[in-house]
Amino acid sequence: MPYRKLDPARIIDTAKILSARVAERFPDSGLSKIAAEMVNLARDTEKTAAELEQPIWWLRAMVFLVVGAGMLVFIFVGTFLSFDRMSSTAFDLVQGIEAAINMIVLLGLGMFTLVNLEERFKRRRVLKSLHGLRSIIHVIDMHQLTKDPVVFSRDFKPTASSPKRVMGAPDLKRYLDYCSELLSLSGKLAALHAQSVNDRDVVEAVNDIENLAANLSRKIWQKIAMIDEGGPRRGSRTGNIA
Repeated sequence: MPYRKLDPARIIDTAKILSARVAERFPDSGLSKIAAEMVNLARDTEKTAAELEQPIWWLRAMVFLVVGAGMLVFIFVGTFLSFDRMSSTAFDLVQGIEAAINMIVLLGLGMFTLVNLEERFKRRRVLKSLHGLRSIIHVIDMHQLTKDPVVFSRDFKPTASSPKRVMGAPDLKRYLDYCSELLSLSGKLAALHAQSVNDRDVVEAVNDIENLAANLSRKIWQKIAMIDEGGPRRGSRTGNIA
């Protein structure tokens, strides 16, 4: 079912097209460099997702050997050690049963830990990759931080520290729209990890990144709506323009 899962190749193609659009409209800008880096990040994510879907054979072999060695030890203990001289008192019998139960519990916990080693290895790799996505999301937000439609208000008076304004309303709208698209694309790259590793912690981390990107994109679209309305109304506040 091609439409029931994300296709990394299609995401890379989308990132390439978006990078070209940004570079053509805003050449040599910081946003164009971010868009180009997003293409590289998409390629890295495709490679990582493909590797995460494959079993870690060397780790599975190690777990199999350790579990097999543990079973051999128990076979050795049960076969070669003599229990003829064991005390038959009730107290000693209870102690022996308790020790056997404790040993079985510890063995079960140890085997459970070994069996889940592969999952833990993959989870650690995913979280490391998601950290890079979270960072680039904040970088995108920094580039749109001072791009505010308040400058188009007739009441706006710049100060000595105000950022230099070089874009008109149409270009600013396109710039903000590109930022929103980059944020959306970063959310799709995060979702590729959850598609490859079905782990609760991974899904929660991916949801956090998608929520972060969606919240920042919502702020951007509020700015775009203000541009469509002809600038902010008297008394409105945006909070990031000096």
